Amino acid sequence: MPHTLSIALITLNEAANLPRTLASIGWANEIVVVDSGSTDATLDLAREAGAHLFSELWKGFAAQKNSAIAHANGDWILSLDADEELSPALIAEIQSLLEGEPKFDAYRIPRLNHFLGEPLGHGGYWPDPKLRLFRRGAARFPERAVHESMHADGPVGQLKGHLIHHCYPTLAEYIEHIDRYSSIAAQTLVAGGRAGRSWTWLAWNAFANPAATFLYNYIFRLGFLDGHAGLLQHLNHSVYIHWKYAKAWEAARNARQSRTAQK
Repeated sequence: MPHTLSIALITLNEAANLPRTLASIGWANEIVVVDSGSTDATLDLAREAGAHLFSELWKGFAAQKNSAIAHANGDWILSLDADEELSPALIAEIQSLLEGEPKFDAYRIPRLNHFLGEPLGHGGYWPDPKLRLFRRGAARFPERAVHESMHADGPVGQLKGHLIHHCYPTLAEYIEHIDRYSSIAAQTLVAGGRAGRSWTWLAWNAFANPAATFLYNYIFRLGFLDGHAGLLQHLNHSVYIHWKYAKAWEAARNARQSRTAQK
């Protein structure tokens, strides 16, 4: 008897992305959606797709995704983002895998990222493997403020079919994303005592590090082969690194000044 599959999704105002995602997962046994306060058509779309819908306050990416996983009842669970869809090859591969007895309890899936509507096949953005498919109870997201990634206790297999990630369709959305994420990452650095005080620390992390990252990904990892989209992606990723460390330095400086003023 085939294993049952649950899809675990988290949402917040994902009406623009959700139809595409739902169209690629309608064959699954169960769709679980944990929403954190959508005001657009997200909830209606989820209901129309027959999803089991849960409304929960935002707890952070890892905690929210773990909550969606906890609501799932399938033998196997596929954790997705609302801006991802399954390629036909991946659908066929997962269906075939679950008809038998999988060799592993968790599987990584290659992900093809799209920036400004264009696929990024170089510069470190492909194959971008993500652990997403797992036997229920075999994996979860460790608590982390940003860039959450799933962890499994045992050996992990690798699928060939890919996810399609429609991450940043416009520059405005990407700039908003890197501003928000760099602030969260900076707070994490400060909280962990990893925000330096010296100009040397600032010069390396906020200037040399972004430049070196751009050079490595755009030139040596062939990011330039992805055309204009690749250039803009790698330039803005370097901006993210600059903002992260510059914001961390500023926050640490302000905290020191505040402590000094209170003495």
